[in-house]
Amino acid sequence: MDYDLFVIGGGSAGVRCARIAAGHGARVGVAEDRFWGGTCVNIGCVPKKFLVMAAEYGAAAQDARGFGWNSAPGAHDWPGLIAAKDKEISRLNGIYRRLLDQAGAKIYDARAVFIDAHTLDVGGERVTAERIVIATGGHPTGLDIPGAEHAIISDDAFYLPEMPRRVAIIGGGYIAVEFAGIFAGLGAETHLIYRQPLPLRGFDADLRVGLAEAMAGNGVLLHPDVLPTGITATAAGKQVSLSDLSLLEVDLVFFATGRAANTRGLNLEAAGVKLGGRGEVPVDEGFATSVPHIFALGDVTDRLNLTPVATAEGHALADSLFGGNRRGVSLENVPTAVFSIPPIATVGLTEQEAAKRGRVKVFVAKFTPMRHNLTGRARRTLMKLIVDEASDKVLGAHMLGEDAPEIIQGIAVAMTAGATKADFDRTIGIHPTAAEEFVTMRTQTRVAGPDMPAV
Repeated sequence: MDYDLFVIGGGSAGVRCARIAAGHGARVGVAEDRFWGGTCVNIGCVPKKFLVMAAEYGAAAQDARGFGWNSAPGAHDWPGLIAAKDKEISRLNGIYRRLLDQAGAKIYDARAVFIDAHTLDVGGERVTAERIVIATGGHPTGLDIPGAEHAIISDDAFYLPEMPRRVAIIGGGYIAVEFAGIFAGLGAETHLIYRQPLPLRGFDADLRVGLAEAMAGNGVLLHPDVLPTGITATAAGKQVSLSDLSLLEVDLVFFATGRAANTRGLNLEAAGVKLGGRGEVPVDEGFATSVPHIFALGDVTDRLNLTPVATAEGHALADSLFGGNRRGVSLENVPTAVFSIPPIATVGLTEQEAAKRGRVKVFVAKFTPMRHNLTGRARRTLMKLIVDEASDKVLGAHMLGEDAPEIIQGIAVAMTAGATKADFDRTIGIHPTAAEEFVTMRTQTRVAGPDMPAV
């Protein structure tokens, strides 16, 4: 056949798998029909974090007055920010291509579609491969409501020609709360509309409460327990109708209502690859689909849709197939962050998840960050540890507050190694930092368990 391995998709999972497999000596082809680096690099976590940083600089300029700097934020240059972001993303695109080229993989700037289980149509060229990887990622979805055509999705937000003055964001997940912080931080009147009582369903309850309070404190206008029922274009902008019968007048409506796997148009039925109920590609522990020599990685499997997980899966599959090192990827204790303002980071079980398994000790600390004792900004940090009562093993660590993602990354190493609360307690803290609170929490807040009412 033409290739030992052909990878469909040039995102985090696909590029890593192709590069490592080629490094092991395999004949590798990889196709991407949109942009190298995938969602994260181009229309996801990387450009999003640049926008979050931009929003935070405005607050930092205000906060500097508390430290003697006579400064204030001026008018924000949205086109300048987008141009700078685009330049950096273009640089990263080039890096991804160079990594593949240097590893010896054949690059196709084209769409790949199955003809049969070993044959692909790649931009009009017929290509055969012993093994094929589906790493096509996901795409944002909107709502099927009247006037939905007047809303944008997250892909569009990174290319807005100008900063909107009034924004309605529909959704309560990662993307929704992150862009709420971005737009509010850059001065827009920002409405966040979500059907749950609190944002970030699935996260620890204390973090959800803390984030809602923080966003309200940052000026985000929260609309919990409601749904949008329609969008109308008006001479002044857009009008959003809500299920509580209220109306919002805005310039931009932003759907942040979920993502779906990119499987449409791949002609997977011709290869015999079966899909799940949400259009995702189910896989076994070795990333194999219903066809043993066809594999799937990353967001297209809709398991744990995080860039580092996709990258790890790609590396593990390449090592397993061509490196003589058969291995998988554990989805236990995977740390993650939400780049809201302030950010959230978490690793392990929530209190609610842990309590279903057995009795746990809960430690919670809330305090004003050191800098804000001088700035006067009403911002609180929350830290939380969930500890198994029987073994003393730390089952979950959660934080809301500045530098949370940087701090939790280190905590994740300890938890992956099986650290106990006693290990945390005997670790010397770095003073004065927020991080030291994780090793000085001694007072138990409560006990939770399957026989106790949920918090």
